[in-house]
Amino acid sequence: MTTFSLDLNEDQLEIQQWVHNFAADVIRPAAPEWDEREEMPWPIIEEAAKIGLYSWEFFANGFSDPLGLTLPVVSEELAWGDAGITLAIMGTTLGVSGIVGNGTPEQIAEWVPECFGTADDLHVAAFAVSEADAGSDVSSLRTRAVYDEKTDEWVINGTKTWITNGGITHVPCVHVVVAAVEPELKSRGHASFVVPPGTPGLAMGQKFKKMGIRASHTAEVVFTDVRVPGRCLLGGKEKLDARLARAREGKSSRVQAAMATFEASRPLVGAQALGIARAAYEYALEYAKQREAFGRPIIMNQAIAFKLADMRMQIDAARLLVWRACWMASTGKQFTAGEGSMSKLYAGECAVKATEEAIQILGGAGYVKEHPVEQWHRDSKIYTIFEGTSEIQRLVIARTISGLHIP
Repeated sequence: MTTFSLDLNEDQLEIQQWVHNFAADVIRPAAPEWDEREEMPWPIIEEAAKIGLYSWEFFANGFSDPLGLTLPVVSEELAWGDAGITLAIMGTTLGVSGIVGNGTPEQIAEWVPECFGTADDLHVAAFAVSEADAGSDVSSLRTRAVYDEKTDEWVINGTKTWITNGGITHVPCVHVVVAAVEPELKSRGHASFVVPPGTPGLAMGQKFKKMGIRASHTAEVVFTDVRVPGRCLLGGKEKLDARLARAREGKSSRVQAAMATFEASRPLVGAQALGIARAAYEYALEYAKQREAFGRPIIMNQAIAFKLADMRMQIDAARLLVWRACWMASTGKQFTAGEGSMSKLYAGECAVKATEEAIQILGGAGYVKEHPVEQWHRDSKIYTIFEGTSEIQRLVIARTISGLHIP
């Protein structure tokens, strides 16, 4: 008889504690500095690389977890330390997901290690999809990739925006870009390409100053006559030609190039939001037990106690949704009700609510930088926007449960 359990196994518990210690000892103490500097925290990434946390081997082992829970546990613990620094460490996995979701086994073996480099030679990766007029509506991408049959090269032109790690050049950066090869087919005419570090024509545009997650690098990426070899088309040309032929005939296609990545990454993004929410809840709980008003700890007031009860309930519910989606993805179970979107949607909104309530519990103290909850609130908001807004997640869920293309 199979025993049902939500307990992490011994290996997962050991990894959880290891990552939590790194978050507590290295990430959280450095968070205010890098939030103020609004720069990529290279010293922190180097520390993560030295202990093997930032490496393709570590993430390969995480993705190979048959239960699918290792990476959401890691993401939660890192974000408990600081969301911006977490994205600086985890941002490379977006590019990796683009390669794994669309590439051949040979391409995966070649490019995934290149995304991380080594502890002595750090590399990063970026996944470039969004554009100024194509965020939620990925079918409207204007970046073009044209095949040059004479040289067996693809020529890419266009501008991407809001790209994590986008345009970084002072360390090698592998860019994975989604471009239109047949614009008239909309999203079914897209393909993904690897742009190797140092490729001529790739440049960083505007680097954005953000409300939150300031330690994470976010910028435009400009592609001007960028030429990549034919082997950099993820999945290969034969597979692309067959998919385009089906699309021209009106036949269904398995999945969009961009959506293959989002499906894999949304629950892990939800796990990061969960880490922020948990940090805020724990901080507010301790504050409420120590802060006195009218002769007693403020947690003795139901108005405060009930806020904390709701925070804990919502955080636990969010974790269950995240774990379910990651477990389903890892065990090959199809998302039949938008479970990946559910996890990201609920966890993202939970983080915003939990951090807002933490500020309210701390009162005026929560609004100043002496306490971290104001930063956590700024960091939380992006989790209802990137990787699909809350509105888009609801649309995905509604379309999935109804079987209808709800506009």
